[in-house]
Amino acid sequence: MSEYHKPVMLQECLEGLAIRPDGVYVDVTFGGGGHSKAILQQLEEGKLYAFDQDEQARANAKDIDQRSFTLIASNFRYMKRYLKMHGVTQVDGILADLGVSSHQIDDPERGFSTRFDGDLDMRMDLSSNTSAQTVINTYSESELHRILGMYGEVRNAKTLASAIVSERINQPINTVAEFKSILNRYAKRGKEFRYYAQVFQAIRMEVNEEMKALEEMLEQTAEVLADGGRLVVMSYHSLEDRMVKNFINKGKIHGEVEKDFYGNVLKPLHGITRKPVVATTEEVKENNRARSAKLRIAEKKSMTSN
Repeated sequence: MSEYHKPVMLQECLEGLAIRPDGVYVDVTFGGGGHSKAILQQLEEGKLYAFDQDEQARANAKDIDQRSFTLIASNFRYMKRYLKMHGVTQVDGILADLGVSSHQIDDPERGFSTRFDGDLDMRMDLSSNTSAQTVINTYSESELHRILGMYGEVRNAKTLASAIVSERINQPINTVAEFKSILNRYAKRGKEFRYYAQVFQAIRMEVNEEMKALEEMLEQTAEVLADGGRLVVMSYHSLEDRMVKNFINKGKIHGEVEKDFYGNVLKPLHGITRKPVVATTEEVKENNRARSAKLRIAEKKSMTSN
């Protein structure tokens, strides 16, 4: 279980941020605090602001007793607003590790994992009104089909969506065990756990509006980063990686290109890495979470550059 607590591609993330001892940095996904603690070790006069909407993240931050560190209990989609409340308008680096935190996965009561039975919850923000139960029991068949296909890349998304709607007519689907009993009928033999993971990922991404939150955060980086500031994003899902890639290369989330009068592409960042950085074979052996991680690094263009 300890593999969940290891920050993925730690050295690559630190190098990507190009940390200055007096710089101001943001870790928008504090989680277990691994990346944040490593950043703090390189700061002297600098500051680090970390975001996490999960109440349990506060417990992980309790052992960080440094004046240079501030934990902001909020979703990173509100990054610009909360930084401004702390008197910060420009930062030198932003780090985002889009993986689900270990303490969320390992808590049976949170309903993130297929390994434990418990209520279907999956909320990262426990004050939210939308849980996995809400999605599974109230979304229309077409909405479920879309979510399962888009976010989970589930091969029989339409069939499964229909089965969920039929099943919940008799009684609500409220627990992990109840939901898995339905999934079992449609999972390929020997591939059950992969199937569970795809379906649970899709529901989780919908519950937490993960794609929308990422879109909003990325669009704010252009304003929040100082000239020469770095954006370092590690994603674990093809849709997230595509969104990050589009924003870095084209300045727009969905890949459309906007040009100025002279035909130059209007984009606030330029990519430092042409292809995504992936974990070494050695790291993947030690930490399975690193297997699907893709790291992209970009820099804010100077206003005087073309």
